Amino acid sequence: MQYNYKYRLQPTDAIREELLRHIDICRQLYNHCLFKLNESDDIPARYKVQGTLPDLKSWWDGLRDVHSKVLQMVVKRVYDNLSTLKAQKENGRAVGMLKWKRPRDYHSLTYNQTGFKLKNTSGRPVLWLSKLGEIPIHLHRDVPENATIKQVTVKQEPTGEWFATFAIDVDEETPEKPKAPEKCVGIDVGILKYAHDTDGTAVESLDLSNERERLERSQRDLSRKQHGSENYRKQQRVVARRHADLKQKRRDFLHKLSAYYAREYDLVAVEDLNVVGMMQFDSNSRNRASAAWGTFLRMLEYKCEREGTHFVAVDPRNTTKECASCGVKTDKPLWVREHSCPSCGFEADRDANAAWNILSRGLKKVGVVHSDSMPVETALPVDTSVSAKHVLEAGSPVLNARSA
Repeated sequence: MQYNYKYRLQPTDAIREELLRHIDICRQLYNHCLFKLNESDDIPARYKVQGTLPDLKSWWDGLRDVHSKVLQMVVKRVYDNLSTLKAQKENGRAVGMLKWKRPRDYHSLTYNQTGFKLKNTSGRPVLWLSKLGEIPIHLHRDVPENATIKQVTVKQEPTGEWFATFAIDVDEETPEKPKAPEKCVGIDVGILKYAHDTDGTAVESLDLSNERERLERSQRDLSRKQHGSENYRKQQRVVARRHADLKQKRRDFLHKLSAYYAREYDLVAVEDLNVVGMMQFDSNSRNRASAAWGTFLRMLEYKCEREGTHFVAVDPRNTTKECASCGVKTDKPLWVREHSCPSCGFEADRDANAAWNILSRGLKKVGVVHSDSMPVETALPVDTSVSAKHVLEAGSPVLNARSA
């Protein structure tokens, strides 16, 4: 299985300057390749362009200072961007041409297969990079012993911090998914309650008000600085730090919540949401963006694959309107938070009813008949409300207690 492990680097001032110089050379090579491709009538194969790199080194002295694999990955980056642009065009989106990279747009370089090594020098872990040297690295978690590091990407974040992302292959078999899953759950995501499942658990949305207030205060301070001055650049780092704090708190919450569902259940059913399309709605787009539903579903999908859990994405249409007991559709505005079926009398929380419908569709999609796929009582269920703070700080202690 393939994973990405991200670690903090602590380069010296000399290596930091050399890293920035190598990144700038890669940026110039990116622009050079893009210029040559725009000049040609037919786009040549990537490996043909990579074959011209030795000739470029004969007159471009800076390229000799950068590892050859790093230069090849720059060419690959150009072609990957072209492929993405082509795919968007085929999907009917109006796209233009790739733009040249400015210094502020290019912040990373990639070593592929060779040119890097993880060492332990005098009891301190370091990352050795060809043409650069040894960089102290903070291994907050160990790389698995049965793992092979295939690629290392070194990047400077807007905060000024440096990170190394390892792409590793772990020699382990993917757990087999159960043919007859017993513990099944349907999850309805929202804004008032981030996740409401068929077990009656409602996870509150993450409170990021303090982080947003600090970010807005920093942005106001930045607006008062003279553009381009030293104080302006310092305040830019402060604003970037505030953005990073908000992002890290959100991702920590999503990682722990998705890990819980992937580990505790045999089958997880969710809505196949078009998050990009939902962001184009006029109202409430900020809360939708803050909820990061797309990120949560992606995390849940790969963790279910890792844990051997069925991940089923179903059609989200009418999951709120349909009655989970009899299937009759009932229109209700967004502010109505309870479902009451005029046909069968089934009453439940609006999100709980949607979660039951999601689970029912998920089981039908997989072809599983489950005794708990439909609610058994027409009464308002008693939900267990879980604070997002519990999920964030302790990894869902209430949820773990319920599953035990």
